[in-house]
Amino acid sequence: MNVKTSMAAVSLLSVLSFGAFAAESVNADQAQSMQSIGTVSVSGVSASPTDINAQLSQKADAQGAKAYRVVEAYLNGNYHATAELYK
Repeated sequence: MNVKTSMAAVSLLSVLSFGAFAAESVNADQAQSMQSIGTVSVSGVSASPTDINAQLSQKADAQGAKAYRVVEAYLNGNYHATAELYK
């Protein structure tokens, strides 16, 4: 029984620690003190704005960014967003 409890605790901690390092959304004022390192875009037919933000954060992480700022977002048959990445 202790093995199951330990495994559950380790799984929970690994999920929480992954979230702690995720790139965060910032506003224009916060971005002024950061260095731009490029852009990423996401789109999806059935994605919600929450899903779009999660996808932007994931792509920002993959590029080594600490933060991102949405610079374009629209709905034209499907959601689309572009974000500038910062470190």
